[in-house]
Amino acid sequence: MWYVWLIAAGIFFIFEAASHGFLIFWLGVAAVIATIVSLFTDSIIVQTSVFLISSCLLIPLTKPLVNKFVHNFPAKPMNTDSLVGKLGVVVVTINSTLGTGQVKVNGETWSARCKEGTTIPEKTEVEIQGVEGVKLVVVAK
Repeated sequence: MWYVWLIAAGIFFIFEAASHGFLIFWLGVAAVIATIVSLFTDSIIVQTSVFLISSCLLIPLTKPLVNKFVHNFPAKPMNTDSLVGKLGVVVVTINSTLGTGQVKVNGETWSARCKEGTTIPEKTEVEIQGVEGVKLVVVAK
């Protein structure tokens, strides 16, 4: 019966490789444990019990520990995040009603918007408050 558990473990590991959820992996480990137990006893009930108990223990006890190491990547800052707080100059009048306007920052021209109901004329210095999509959100300085 050991070969059945070994095949089951292989199937679980293949499904894990396809899913990337790191949940089915523990079922594969439990099947390997059941394989080892099957070398010592022919009782299907004992083997199945070992499989069920070990998988029920492995999943909740080890998944949080693995997630701590596997999914603990710091967020990568975007280039646009470095623009927040910087000063720029309006090169095309920013009109919140029309949704038009451009700002030059660090030698680059960006589409920009301001608060609803306001207009910022050309050559006005602005401060970048944030980024929404591909537009800078600015206020007059």
